[in-house]
Amino acid sequence: MPELPEVETIVRGLRPLLTGQTIAGVSHSDWPATLAGYPPAAFAAAVTGEPIQGVDRRAKYILIVLGSGRVLTVHLRMTGGLVHHAGPVAPGKATRLVLDLAAGGQVHFTDARKFGRVRLLDPAALPAFFDSLGPEPLPDEFTLDRFRARLQGRRGLIKPTLLDQRVLAGLGNIYADEALYRSRLHPQRSVATLDADDTARLYEAVRFVLTQGIANRGTTISDYRDAQGEQGSNQRQLHAYGQTDQPCDRCGTPIARIVVGGRGTHFCPQCQVPPG
Repeated sequence: MPELPEVETIVRGLRPLLTGQTIAGVSHSDWPATLAGYPPAAFAAAVTGEPIQGVDRRAKYILIVLGSGRVLTVHLRMTGGLVHHAGPVAPGKATRLVLDLAAGGQVHFTDARKFGRVRLLDPAALPAFFDSLGPEPLPDEFTLDRFRARLQGRRGLIKPTLLDQRVLAGLGNIYADEALYRSRLHPQRSVATLDADDTARLYEAVRFVLTQGIANRGTTISDYRDAQGEQGSNQRQLHAYGQTDQPCDRCGTPIARIVVGGRGTHFCPQCQVPPG
């Protein structure tokens, strides 16, 4: 599933390509559920002629801001992608939606598993839509004190807590495993057992792995591509996620895989001390 670094990479790629463009129409829409219940013909009529004022991100959502003030929110879910083409390109097998641009380009939303969603929201609906999301972890105003406050009083396991978008926006399985590895915290530690030093290491680790992921243009395990259709390179920097039975880069102990909160979880049994 594309996480904050992958979505941010796509947004940074699309922003200069789409800002100032006008949507000329919708030339392909083959999976109505992609539009979250919006009838395809009505969706096409609503966006045709709309200028694009900007492209932004909130958590794992791509936000395409239109001239009317409405916003196209794109949630990639497991296998979604948003790719810009300089000219018309035939839709592929996994292409669910094609936006035509007045200047001749196209934006293709692809989604092999069909879980991704594109929504057209009025400005008044945005606060409620994003109301349940926690803060962004990378801005300067997200301080260590704010991170501590997000964890205060929680008694669940640390791995599911990091994945809870109500606690912190943007983390998914890959970067949660990497942050826990970097901070030497076992994924089954209870949040309530973290002391001040544990929390500080985790805070720095979360911000480091996300920043590194963005710098490396995302992690491509299978489906992820950036706005130009290119793979990311952050998979070469992974120390825990997907490294089952490979030697730990710190101590040589084979990386283990368990299931925590229903998610495959990778860690070093030696460096990340088990609870208790």
